[in-house]
Amino acid sequence: MENKPETNRVEKNRNPRRDGGRLSSVTTAVHLMKTFSEEDQELGISELAKRLGVAKSTVHRLACALLDEGLLQQNPENGRYRLGVGLFMLGALVRARLDVASESKVILTKLRDELKENVRLAVLERDNVVFLHDFESPQAVRIRSKTGQMRPAFCTAEGICLLAGLREPQLTAFFDHPRVARTKNTITDEETLRANIRKVKRKGYYFEDEECDAGTRSVAAPVFFADGTIAAAIGVSGPRSRLRKSQIDKLARRVMEAADEISLHLGYGPRERIYI
Repeated sequence: MENKPETNRVEKNRNPRRDGGRLSSVTTAVHLMKTFSEEDQELGISELAKRLGVAKSTVHRLACALLDEGLLQQNPENGRYRLGVGLFMLGALVRARLDVASESKVILTKLRDELKENVRLAVLERDNVVFLHDFESPQAVRIRSKTGQMRPAFCTAEGICLLAGLREPQLTAFFDHPRVARTKNTITDEETLRANIRKVKRKGYYFEDEECDAGTRSVAAPVFFADGTIAAAIGVSGPRSRLRKSQIDKLARRVMEAADEISLHLGYGPRERIYI
């Protein structure tokens, strides 16, 4: 059997995208952080470069960028790097979402069984809401559910509730993005949307009347962390033929009760709510 030259051997590449420009740098930075472990909590530039299979200059450049962002820390005594507290802060955000999803599951399932309509838990993801839970109605005519789906925040009941938790600079930045109507009832005007956000702060819920999907109505209320900031929003959604306007006030009270119950599990007590 003919031996192939050593230069033709394929080296296992832990960073397959490292030749792809900007994406290469992002991918290499991710691999760099993943190189640290319980056994190797501190690593120097040379060792990182060796394990990643990239030049020391590349590792040094990425390490400096991660250091500036707080994702790495440097030991002043030996110059070695370790993971920074910035990652802990990001992890805390993920943990918070997991806590909300976990604490709400039983309460939302009970609410779905009681109301016989779709019951959803949503969090804000940039300009959209993402549904961490979407428990489907048991009725034959129902809204098809899909956990993990996204909807524009400005035209969903849950989204308006979540926007009520943004600081003014964040809200201003949100309204800088374009808003495209999804139905004839979709509200895109900033002034009207801001008025609706103020209604959430005043009334504690929002009623959406076919603003996101034709034929569908929703009622949502915010869920609070222990410090009074908005953690998520829960909503009940169903066909307009069943969610009649004459029933909205009663339905809203029940949704707010469930939201308050989840908030209590997250450490939020019965005190004045703080919207920031």
